[in-house]
Amino acid sequence: MHGHLPHPVPPTTTFPDAMFSKKGKRRGSYNCGRCGLPKKGHVCHLPPPSTDSTSRSVTPDDSAVITPLSELVPVKRHHQPCPNLRRALSFDDVNEVLESDDDVEVDFGSGKLPVSCVWEVMRRLPPVDLLSAAKVCTGWRDVSRMIWKAAEEVRVRVRKGIRVGFVGSVLQKCHKLGRLTLIMESDMDSTMLACIAFACPNIESLEIVMCAGSINRITGDELGRFVADKRCLTTLKMEGCSNLGSFILCSNTLSTLWLSDLHSLSKMVFNVPNLNEVSLDFSRQENDSTDLASMIDVLGRTCPKLQNIHIASLQLSHSAVLSLTAANLRGLRMLSLVLGSEITDASVAAISKCYSNLELLDLSGSSISDSGLGMICNVFPETLTRLLVALCPNITSSGIQFATAQLPLLELMDCGMTICDSDAQFEKNDSELQISPNSKLHLMQQKLFIKHTQLKKLSLWGCSGLDSLYLSCPNLNDLNLNSCKNLVPENLVLQCSKLEHVHAIGCEDVLIQAVQTQVSDASASLESRYSCKRMADGSKRVGIPFSFSQQMPDYDKTSWKIRKRRCTVVVE
Repeated sequence: MHGHLPHPVPPTTTFPDAMFSKKGKRRGSYNCGRCGLPKKGHVCHLPPPSTDSTSRSVTPDDSAVITPLSELVPVKRHHQPCPNLRRALSFDDVNEVLESDDDVEVDFGSGKLPVSCVWEVMRRLPPVDLLSAAKVCTGWRDVSRMIWKAAEEVRVRVRKGIRVGFVGSVLQKCHKLGRLTLIMESDMDSTMLACIAFACPNIESLEIVMCAGSINRITGDELGRFVADKRCLTTLKMEGCSNLGSFILCSNTLSTLWLSDLHSLSKMVFNVPNLNEVSLDFSRQENDSTDLASMIDVLGRTCPKLQNIHIASLQLSHSAVLSLTAANLRGLRMLSLVLGSEITDASVAAISKCYSNLELLDLSGSSISDSGLGMICNVFPETLTRLLVALCPNITSSGIQFATAQLPLLELMDCGMTICDSDAQFEKNDSELQISPNSKLHLMQQKLFIKHTQLKKLSLWGCSGLDSLYLSCPNLNDLNLNSCKNLVPENLVLQCSKLEHVHAIGCEDVLIQAVQTQVSDASASLESRYSCKRMADGSKRVGIPFSFSQQMPDYDKTSWKIRKRRCTVVVE
């Protein structure tokens, strides 16, 4: 009598419905416990296992029972070949499996693969595909268990119609999950938040990204309870917080807090003594009734360890700046107050007086002038590395040129929409700031000369009043000239040997051609400084400078061959 062959593996089904299908009751094992073949008409040729052995064979019947992975240990290999033997796998220590000289193999019917190979392939799969792979065979199921168990960071996209229970079943597989990112295409509510709290008891970082059309319905009370219950939570980033209304945050571990789309908050209490970074982005609505001065006052008194502050709101004013300076945050290093049209040079003076160690200062959308830039240069010449003053209509090219000359450590500067012509119009939309030129309109034909040794990124987007630009920045690698429509090609000089990206969207064709010409000429002149010679044995050509005293470029000190630098000009 011929022995029955194992049934083929059924094709995988689509998720998530397959995750909730019911399985029939298993009344016993119909396969051999030694080799895994069906018992009917079968005589096993393997000796019975000893009673004191701790090894265990994984059979196809094990797919109906969730066995702790710590109980699975490798079976010792027999001298005689056993092609149908299903080997158990050890998942206690991933590194121990991958670095073992005697790598365990998984039998997939047609051949055997080392666990390390299966691990490297399957750990790159997205969560849904990993769930599908677990239904192929026992070996793949066990490897997928190992991956879920070892996962410390998961990024999940929750599409419309996905049930909360499915998301919870996925998260519960990750015993070591510490960082979670949810991309919500469906609405976010308290049920999903409770599911996260239950499935991830030791979560350290949570980020919720809301896609277009999805609504975040979480209230301030629900958010406060979640933060208070999570004793290990250190980072919380959440978008679409328009329904919070008010919140009370109490946590001894939270160090990073990002909340966006806030609107009309009636009450805000921060009892977060270890908070290091806070970002509060309010909606661009003029009827926002949030009292920012009181909020900043509470924030400064209850969070003494703050180093990075970002607040974006149309309601920012000089009184809010005074509340911030009264807090006297000694560790403050980065300050960003964006879209506050009532922030003036007096606000800059107050900031400069209290916080003299700032490394980043962002006052985009404010009403500061060249005088405010002068105060910044006088206070932060030895610390400031990033300065952002975009959408400041009272700043001229003279102020920008003075700032670059007086700040030797500056690496990034954003001056977008500062040097504008009198015909510049700023239209309203949902994602951009509404700004119209006020009493001081800049004249056309402004010139800008910048010579800086440390500057790496310079943004002049929307500077339609600029007609001449001279840059001598050897470390500059990113230049933004979008919508500089009046810049004359004959008055453009780019002496930037490391320039890699030039953004020229909305510029005239002649200007784009001039940029491409200067960039290519700079590359050619760099290569022409070196002659190509063959080595003594004639094996290959190498680049040798004309003068041995000539300094080699910083980016290629370890190579004799000089590689051609390429610069990308983005025009659309």
